[in-house]
Formats: sequence, C-alpha cells, structure tokens
Amino acid sequence: MILVTGGLGFIGSHIALSLMAQGQEVVIVDNLSNANMQILQRLEYSSGMFVPFVKVDIRNTPALNKVFEQYSIEAVVHCAGFKSLHESALKPLEYYNDNVSCIMSLLRSMQRTGVRNLVHLSSLAVYGQSSLSLDEDTPIQYNYPNPYVRSQQMIEQIIEDTFVTDSEWKIAILRLGNIAGAFGNGVLGEMVAPLPKNILPLVLQVAAEQRDLVELRQDADTPDHTVERSFLHVMDASRAVIASLKWLFQQQNVCEAFNIAGEVISMQQLMAKVAAVTQKNIPIQAAVPTDQLEITQLASQSSKAKDVLAWEAQYDVDKMIEDQWLFYQNVLNGQ
Repeated sequence: MILVTGGLGFIGSHIALSLMAQGQEVVIVDNLSNANMQILQRLEYSSGMFVPFVKVDIRNTPALNKVFEQYSIEAVVHCAGFKSLHESALKPLEYYNDNVSCIMSLLRSMQRTGVRNLVHLSSLAVYGQSSLSLDEDTPIQYNYPNPYVRSQQMIEQIIEDTFVTDSEWKIAILRLGNIAGAFGNGVLGEMVAPLPKNILPLVLQVAAEQRDLVELRQDADTPDHTVERSFLHVMDASRAVIASLKWLFQQQNVCEAFNIAGEVISMQQLMAKVAAVTQKNIPIQAAVPTDQLEITQLASQSSKAKDVLAWEAQYDVDKMIEDQWLFYQNVLNGQ
C-alpha cells in the first residue's frame, strides 16, 4: 500500500488515481487546507473503488504514526505542502512552518514504523537560478531570497542528512516543472480557487469571463519579455512517480534527484495558446513593477530521468490546456 500525503490536492489526487489504475492500493492523508472532500468523491467515482482517507495534518506526528500503524504501508509519495513562490514571499513563516515541519514529521514516522521508501515531490525552482538546461549537477544557489525555494532546499538537505544515517533508505526526489492539465475524462482536475496561485487557472478564469484580464510582468530578459517555464502535464508527473517507485523497489540503498520537465513556453505564448484552445479573448495588462525577484527561465531536458527511469513527457502544452479547460467547464456546469 502506498501512502500519498496531500492526496486530495491537485497533484496528489492524480497520483493516487494513477497508482490505483496500476492495481496499487493507496491511502490518502490530507488536512484539507488546499483541498476538499469533493475530490475524494471524484477519485472514487473515477476509480470505481473505495479510497481510504484520513484527515490529518502530517505535522502532527502522533496522529500520523497511527496511520502507519493502521495500514500496511510500504512506500510514501510526499505531495503535501505549500508551493507558490509569490505567496511565500508574503507569508514566509507559513511556508517554513508547513513545508519544513511536514518533512521532519513524516521522516520521523517513517523511521519509527520501518517504512524506508520515499518519493518526494520538489521543484525545478530548488536550484535558485535561471536556466533552460538545468540538470541534476547544476549547483543549488542557497542564497536565492525566496521562502518557498529555501524551504525546498531545506527539505532536500534534511532528506539527504537522514539518508546517510540509515542504510535501508530508498529515496527519489522529483524536481518538477509547472504542473498543468487534468485527468482525460474531465472528472478530476485542479479545483480553481477565487484567487488562483497558479497562472493557468488564472487565465482560464479570464476565458470563462470570471475575470477581466491577466496581469503579466513584462520585464524579463527574454524575447517577449515574459518569463519562460517548463510545463508538465499532471499525468506525466504521475507517470514519473510510478516509474520512480518501480525503480526504488529494485534498489538497495539510494537517494537520487531527478528533474521532471516538459515543454518550455513563455507566459506570453501561454496566453496565445489558451486563447486558441478556448476560442476566447484573453486581455493582457502589464503588471505594476515590483521589487520581488522572479526566475527568468526554468526548464530541464530531464535526461537523467530518461536514462534511469525510462521516463519522458508525453503531452504538450496544448493538451494540458485542453484537459484543464474541459475539467473547468465541467465544474462550472455543475458536473
């Protein structure tokens, strides 16, 4: 059985569904801070199965210990945590408290119960630098002044320090690009908050005429002056997790990081693609200049994942937008 932390969130729910589609049993824990019970209903509808769920904040180690004691867990996929670079600059204490405390509590529970297989979802932002060709040997810039980036750097250091103390640990750290898309049937996807933290849900609100326009920073050193990002379909991310678990189960003692990335596109180009897919006008306005740093380019060729995990992205940005737009329309129509 696989424990998925944050399993009712956008990424976690798709990973859970993908694991079940492979015949794997899962148990989900989530504190519902970025999710709701409707996702559990959609998971059970899509899978046709009962999905064990425990509402728990994984920072509560005694409560998490009970989950490990109740279920025969052989591996953990850690998706829980806060993930917005912009929001973290406004709420640094919340990000450090949530992200760093979560991993420490989780690792303590895993140590206590003898579970030593872990897939941790990190981000390409962990490198703290701009590049379209990041690889796992790229030096991590620990002086990058963003709380989310620093919290992920801390998490990876905590994982590595824990790994060296116990020869039974088997750990894969997946550094993901920007996640988008939805499950193909339009039943499962990202529930869009009134004030989205990610760019694509924000643009889809404009397409759905729930928002007047998109504000874009246009001061980047790129051809169209907007930042460039690697976008990854959520189902490709789920496939990477499954490939990592299969690989881990064949290893003896390992802690490896893998860049997991997809198509590279600028924010200006993303607006044009959303307009083409949705057949809607997407008005753009230049954002008010700010002193907050923004990584200009963030992408990777994912060569190590291809060589070691036999994984590579299958879906392009158009497919991500199509799937996410279908899900969003279904939600707006009460489906």
